[in-house]
Amino acid sequence: MEVGIEKTTADGIYVVRVDGELDLYTAPQLKDALDEVITAGHTSLVVDLTGVGFLDSTGLGVLLSGLKMIKALGQEGNLSLVVNDPHVSKVLRITGFEGLFDIHDSVGEALAVKTGRS
Repeated sequence: MEVGIEKTTADGIYVVRVDGELDLYTAPQLKDALDEVITAGHTSLVVDLTGVGFLDSTGLGVLLSGLKMIKALGQEGNLSLVVNDPHVSKVLRITGFEGLFDIHDSVGEALAVKTGRS
């Protein structure tokens, strides 16, 4: 299975959009994208998962790894998620990831919170 990953900026915030399934085979592509963006110094990120219909433990691990990488840099910043699929929301809820990430319904909402326009 293929996964599509698109990196853009909006209001000075990096947005990483993911389309497809995040599993053992595709999650490394997201890891590479997050590593590249964070290593370049962008520590306030939005990961748009609205195009994701399936998320397994490998995908969760990649998201957690990105968050830990940001925190390890010792800078202000965080990794916000945009989720609208009920299955993905349920996975985040039952694993306790809802408490680790700011989760939003839309990229616009996530950007508004990050830029203080909420």
